[in-house]
Amino acid sequence: MPVNNRIADAQPEIAGWRRHLHRRPELLYDVHETAAFVAAKLRDFGCDEVLTGLGRTGVVGLVHGRGGANGVMVGLRADMDALPITEETGVAYASEVPGVMHACGHDGHTAMLLAAGRSLCETRAFDGTVALIFQPAEEGGPAPRP
Repeated sequence: MPVNNRIADAQPEIAGWRRHLHRRPELLYDVHETAAFVAAKLRDFGCDEVLTGLGRTGVVGLVHGRGGANGVMVGLRADMDALPITEETGVAYASEVPGVMHACGHDGHTAMLLAAGRSLCETRAFDGTVALIFQPAEEGGPAPRP
C-alpha cells in the first residue's frame, strides 16, 4: 500500500489525536501532558530513540532509515504550545482548560508530525535519520535556564 493511502486511511485516528490535544492545551514550556502524549506515541510507533526534557519539555524522536544511523539527518519540526485565549468556538472538542486554547494550530502541527513519524517508522523507506522535533514555547516566553 503506498504511503499516501496509509496516511489517508489513518485520517480519523490522526484527527482524534488533534482533538485530544485541542481539548488539553498548555502554555509555553508547561506542555507536560502534550510532551508525554507525544513521547508515548513515538515509542509506540517504534522510534529508534525518544529524547525528552529538551528545552524543558521538548521531545525529539529519531527514526533511522533502512541503512541505520549512517548518512544525512533531516529534521522535521512541530510546535506544541497554545495561547492564553478563551475558546468560544462551541466545537465538541473545545478546550477544557479555562483561558487557554490552540488558536494557532499547534495541535494540528503536532498531530501531522506524529502521523509523518508513524509512517516513517513503518516504512523506513529512506537513508539516514529523521529527527522529529516537537518544540515547546514557540509562542514566546523566556529562554530555558541550564
